[in-house]
Amino acid sequence: MTLNSDGLVRCGWCSSDPAYMHYHDTEWGVPSHDPRYLFEMLLLEGFQAGLSWITVLKKRPRYREVLFQFDPEKLANIGDDYIETLMQDPGIIRNRLKLNAARQNARAWLAQPTPVDLIWSFVGGQPRIHHYATMQDVPVITPEAEQMSRTLKKAGFNFVGPTICQSYMQAIGCLMDHTTDCHRHQALARS
Repeated sequence: MTLNSDGLVRCGWCSSDPAYMHYHDTEWGVPSHDPRYLFEMLLLEGFQAGLSWITVLKKRPRYREVLFQFDPEKLANIGDDYIETLMQDPGIIRNRLKLNAARQNARAWLAQPTPVDLIWSFVGGQPRIHHYATMQDVPVITPEAEQMSRTLKKAGFNFVGPTICQSYMQAIGCLMDHTTDCHRHQALARS
């Protein structure tokens, strides 16, 4: 539980950083079926691997600029020279493996007949609403995330291990894991 200066209780992972609070309050755990958003979040979760989410969140506007607003068709066609250019950009996480994975993931995304249906298939098309009392109760990896990871890897995606898939499913609302004391839990549990 995190009680911030605005008097709202938030999940324990949410700091008092305004960008973090806004993300927590407006995006995290909200079910989305928007293909561009789902693709964006998949890439951002991959960029986050080994880092804190706030680091990625603060670099998100620059990622949107340099990755064509997360347009998978444009991203799938970038060349190695563009990746070299991105490696010089201090506004993003300069990791060649992650940038190559973003291009590969765009290609894998486009190869799916219905990528949104694929993503939501791991929870039967409906959000799984959980009622965890504390962040310690929230699993780091679930069977759904393990299955998603295996399936996405077979489909050619990179940076989609079970931990990343778990975070991704929470972020896009497949798994609603706001803790029961969080001010967002009740509203999202009803939806």
